[in-house]
Amino acid sequence: MAGRITITDLIEARRQGRKVVAVSCYDYTTARLVAQTDIEMILVGDSAAQVVLGYDSTLPATMDFMVAITSAVRRGAPNVLLVADMPFLSFNLGINEAVKNAGRFVVECGAQMVKIEATETYLDVLKAVSDAGMAVMAHIGIRPQSVGKIGRFKAEASTTEMAVELVNLAEQMVNSGATALQLEGVCTEVAKIITEQNDVPVISCGSGPDCDGQILIAPDILGLATSPAPKFVKNFGNLTDASISALADYAKQVRDGHFPDAEHCYHMKQGELDRLRSFLKSKS
Repeated sequence: MAGRITITDLIEARRQGRKVVAVSCYDYTTARLVAQTDIEMILVGDSAAQVVLGYDSTLPATMDFMVAITSAVRRGAPNVLLVADMPFLSFNLGINEAVKNAGRFVVECGAQMVKIEATETYLDVLKAVSDAGMAVMAHIGIRPQSVGKIGRFKAEASTTEMAVELVNLAEQMVNSGATALQLEGVCTEVAKIITEQNDVPVISCGSGPDCDGQILIAPDILGLATSPAPKFVKNFGNLTDASISALADYAKQVRDGHFPDAEHCYHMKQGELDRLRSFLKSKS
């Protein structure tokens, strides 16, 4: 796809019945790799607090941290549709604060969309960000930012009552201005209904195959994650073993004196070493 991918391309993919492929990544190097594929969308998720910083939840991700890594990803993947995740407390403290923080992602990072883990409580916030001219992806289903309140997560919409509530919430999000939806950990049957009943692109994160697209975290895709993965994660590579082997080989070659060798060193121009030695000898 020529040029920068936009939300219009996602809408067209939905119209054509073509699946959208998205990935979460957090750094320039990985973004450069993604940019060399036909993946359409990158989400810079607040899961970076876990994957990059090693916390046990997404809550410690700050706006400044998220702005820094989102900018890095944009530099690595200038033409991929870029979505920035609004971290905990970046939109919870009022409409003005939410619009200001969303604007930082757009202005400072070049993000084309912001993602908000939304409940009915934040419909006015979502609407305000949308009314300010920014595209919003509403994240419903499992919401990692609510871990402090819920304690632990389980599949969403597993009963009729829960399903009806989520279907209604999805409709409210779209009516409030959501440009796209992300469903996390939603039972596949309900995810299909939500996708069919709404006119915006719906991206599945562990919510089955019937949404308009799928998203996984890059380290999970590559087999680099070090913690137990959720049920919906599939490793498409196993770079963990290869990475450990490479690091161990590096350590061995350093200790054995095999690295660095002459090929991996800078050298003085021809004749300059003799001149240097003569100069140092004359000074002694």
